[in-house]
Amino acid sequence: MDRATEQCRATGIEARLILCTLQHFRQEQSLLTAKLVERFSASRVVALDLAGDEAWFPLNPHIPAFRFALDRGINRTAHAGEAAGPASVWETLRAFEPTRIGHGVRSIEDPKLIEYLRAKRIHLELCPSSNVQTCVCSAYHDHSANRLLRAGVSVGINTDARTITNVTLHEEYARLREQFGWSETEFRACNRAAFDAAHMDEPVKRERISRLLVS
Repeated sequence: MDRATEQCRATGIEARLILCTLQHFRQEQSLLTAKLVERFSASRVVALDLAGDEAWFPLNPHIPAFRFALDRGINRTAHAGEAAGPASVWETLRAFEPTRIGHGVRSIEDPKLIEYLRAKRIHLELCPSSNVQTCVCSAYHDHSANRLLRAGVSVGINTDARTITNVTLHEEYARLREQFGWSETEFRACNRAAFDAAHMDEPVKRERISRLLVS
């Protein structure tokens, strides 16, 4: 793992790894994943994540893993608000206390949740093309990315799993520009928010943010 992320540095890219457990995993499997994050914390492993279909599988089996992470100061993110609505985001925030939510696209359906996300600076990892592909929204122009950004929520733009959604970040930006008229202002705001929420050392984060601001 370290070798792969080290190779990224030769291109000027700083890479970190998030170990992800899945909604359908047993409690023991999720707890093992959390312990692996702790075990490799001295490397480039920086956080614990939970992904999968939140509409069909409960959070309860994964609470011990996230309590383990919380007690040890391990960074936490979790997927919610995609297959299920804003209630799944609330449940995830209360159970896991993450600083980031994978997708969270349906948060826009709950004004009180939007207020909370904005006040707590919970970052949403948005993947618009993926959400269209999985029928979370019927078409790209119906995606909530623009509304979430205008509402002051911390959002970043991502490609999701490239093996599932065949889109580059450059193509994703082009679609946002075409559908919502985004300019450098919007993209810079999203990138700044993503850096602020990034699980990386503060000196590296500050250096990358300074480069973003002067670019």
